[in-house]
Amino acid sequence: MIRTERLSREYGAKLALSDLSLRVDPGEILGFLGPNGAGKSTTVKILTGMIRPTTGRAIVAGFDIVEQPMEAKARIGYVPETAALYDGLSAAEYLELVSCLHHLDRKTASTRSHELLELFGLAAERHQRLSELSKGMRQKVLIAAALIHRPEVLFLDEPLDGLDANAALVVKEVLKQLAAQGRTILFCSHILDVVERICTRIVIINQGRQIADGTSAAICEQTGTRTLEEAFSRLTGVRDVVRVAADVISALESRG
Repeated sequence: MIRTERLSREYGAKLALSDLSLRVDPGEILGFLGPNGAGKSTTVKILTGMIRPTTGRAIVAGFDIVEQPMEAKARIGYVPETAALYDGLSAAEYLELVSCLHHLDRKTASTRSHELLELFGLAAERHQRLSELSKGMRQKVLIAAALIHRPEVLFLDEPLDGLDANAALVVKEVLKQLAAQGRTILFCSHILDVVERICTRIVIINQGRQIADGTSAAICEQTGTRTLEEAFSRLTGVRDVVRVAADVISALESRG
């Protein structure tokens, strides 16, 4: 479970997040959306214990992320948008490291590592250095690392980035089955058709504030739109996409 109470974060004079009160229950896949600079990354960094909120409170898996960070982090799986992997390690060594950090016994860690690498099609590359793997392969290793300790709560920031179509299908099905088991999942992505298909509920933030909360169908109905993409554009300020695109083309042609 994830719960925030009037969560705010300031960077100097800039208010990056303002009074966010959010609840994500076990079994939910929450699509957490917003344009660049809306406060999504700030929210995820607070919820994963990377930064502290200026005001407000955040509860993750039953623990206050500020007061009980180690208890909360032990129950979290996190796939960041941009991760700095230890490139000198192999995929198997990296998963072994993550397993040690989560205090898994050696036998359990080895079994889960082997199974995850096999399922993600990385068995043959298990001993290759991460620096030698493609972007998609590295992304699979990150996802495996987020799952290996069977977390109660998953934070996923653009988890499908770099994956081929087959791998993306596997990950989407894994998320649905984890939610069915009662895991709590917060899913950030700019691929709105994917969000529309797999998320049970959607929250949209803009300029640090929550501006929509509901199912994709409910948000479309509230905004008088047919798709989540159209609703997102209307809510976040890009109301005439065709006109903006035409202006871009015009600007390029004027410099030709």
